[in-house]
Amino acid sequence: MKYSIFMGSLLMLFSIPLMAQNNTTMAQTIFQFKVDDISGQPFDFSSLKGKKIMVVNTASKCGLTPQYQDLQALYEKYQEKDFVIVGFPANNFLRQEPGTDEEIAAFCKANYGVTFPMMSKISVKGKDMHPIYQFLTSEIENGVMDSKVTWNFQKYLIGKDGRLEKVIAPRTQPDDPEVIAWLNE
Repeated sequence: MKYSIFMGSLLMLFSIPLMAQNNTTMAQTIFQFKVDDISGQPFDFSSLKGKKIMVVNTASKCGLTPQYQDLQALYEKYQEKDFVIVGFPANNFLRQEPGTDEEIAAFCKANYGVTFPMMSKISVKGKDMHPIYQFLTSEIENGVMDSKVTWNFQKYLIGKDGRLEKVIAPRTQPDDPEVIAWLNE
């Protein structure tokens, strides 16, 4: 009897830190991140509190590059409904984003009229993966799911509370019914 009470107390003692650790993990949001935008200015994700966010890794020399047009149209249609797209140029897939931040910004503006926030070029996979993508792809950090960035234009949908809600495959168009349903929830 004393042994089972002792073991129960011991189990409870070790469970409390694990539960606390789990709650800490669950408390992480995208709002903790600060990055540089494509013009080198600080961008604080906490400024997006209360908005739905689509984070997308982009590339200028990819077969999926025309998605910029649909991303811009989606942004224009829903930005007044507390929605923002945040683009992260990345050169991780077949060197399809070789340009400098200045060249990428000029390309996006000239070819697709991009007005949604674009960030400085980063790495979205590998040893030099940027911390924001470590958060997006790791269940330990985002509290929701593990994922891998499989190609350019993979979309991460973040709720108004800053928590990851969905991952959308690169080839899925920005205006896919699943995305529109999420925006209208």
